[in-house]
Amino acid sequence: MAATTASPGVFAITKGRLLILASLAITWWFAHILPNYKPMIKAQLRSRIDEARLKIPKLKVDWNPSADPRAKYNASKLALIIEPRPLPHLVPQLLHMTSVVPPDWRFLFIGTNRSVVSVSRSFGIKHQQIIGKLDLMVLPEPWEIESKEHVYRMLTDLRFYDEFLPNVEWILKFESDSILCSNSPISLNEWLGWSWAGAPKTPDDRFSGNGGLSLRRVSAIKRVLQFQERYNDTEAEDEWFGKRLWVMQGEKVAHGRKGVLAVEDVYLEKPMGYHVKNGGTELPDKVWKDPKQRKRIFDYCPELSLIMDMKLERERCDGDNHEGGIGPTDDEKEKAKIEAEAAAAKAEAEEEERKKKGEEEKQKQAEEERKKAEEQSKNPPISLDDLGDLDDLLKGDSAGLPTTGLDDDADAKAKAMAAEARTKAAAKEAAAKTATNPI
Repeated sequence: MAATTASPGVFAITKGRLLILASLAITWWFAHILPNYKPMIKAQLRSRIDEARLKIPKLKVDWNPSADPRAKYNASKLALIIEPRPLPHLVPQLLHMTSVVPPDWRFLFIGTNRSVVSVSRSFGIKHQQIIGKLDLMVLPEPWEIESKEHVYRMLTDLRFYDEFLPNVEWILKFESDSILCSNSPISLNEWLGWSWAGAPKTPDDRFSGNGGLSLRRVSAIKRVLQFQERYNDTEAEDEWFGKRLWVMQGEKVAHGRKGVLAVEDVYLEKPMGYHVKNGGTELPDKVWKDPKQRKRIFDYCPELSLIMDMKLERERCDGDNHEGGIGPTDDEKEKAKIEAEAAAAKAEAEEEERKKKGEEEKQKQAEEERKKAEEQSKNPPISLDDLGDLDDLLKGDSAGLPTTGLDDDADAKAKAMAAEARTKAAAKEAAAKTATNPI
């Protein structure tokens, strides 16, 4: 007989049915109480997400970058050069200056069509233009820069600053014959407190602001141009500004050795830069003539070779004295002059000594003659006339007297006559001296 198993009924309680019933109950319970805890749960999730977000590195993706690369530079700081000539050293000079001037400064080259084209061919210049560091500009009419007078007129015209330099506050103006030194321990930004800083013409110059390499504050320049105008064909623009800025209150202007930015006519140890007039054709002797001082300058600022017309040492002429001339140096000339003066003084002293000895010899001879004359006056010699008179006298006496027994009387008379002759001779000699040397 086979065994049979009966299947449970529909309402039978089984393990699976109990699990289904429990899950339905839990689901109903969550659905019933979840709305009450929903704000709390959201807050908890939000806090967790914020904590996780803080631990994630910040990333910024700018899908709309600025179209003007110049925006990353400081618009108030500008290095300006104005040059109408297509000089061959302008490109290396500009590239050097962009590396020495602080990175937040921009550069502006104002030139003619020829000079701008010659500069713009360089790849280095193109790169500086692309990154917004350098702009090349040809001014529209009626602006002109062909001569220094035209540049002076432009820099003393308020419209130039308003139209072409609208947001500029500080200008570093440099020329084709000026350079900043890489070895300078001072930054250009350290001069921003000055209204005008440049180079002095004399050690005690009231305004040390030669414009070849100078820092200028545009607000101070505009203050001057708002109430004064420069007459055409007069003094240079830097001198014109200097006379007015010097007397204006609140403006810090370089004077003497204070505020000296560069070296031009007065030597200064380790300046920020140098300005050599007309490319080195007008070098002041106090700065450049001494070869030792000149070597110190070139060792400190070798970039001067970019702007100066120089020769190699092996190209020097025979007899070059290293001071710009042929022949002895100034020191050698001074030494030779001192030696010549000493030799002349020695010769003069020897001549004086010789004259002195001659005078002494004359005085000695005169003294000997005087003594001899005194001796002769005491014992004068018997002249021939006196001897003749004595002879006649003796003959006359001998004729009237007997020869025998009268020898003693004759000797006595002869002695008397000799003494009388000596007296006459002394009187004649004294009379002759009186006639020769009257008192």
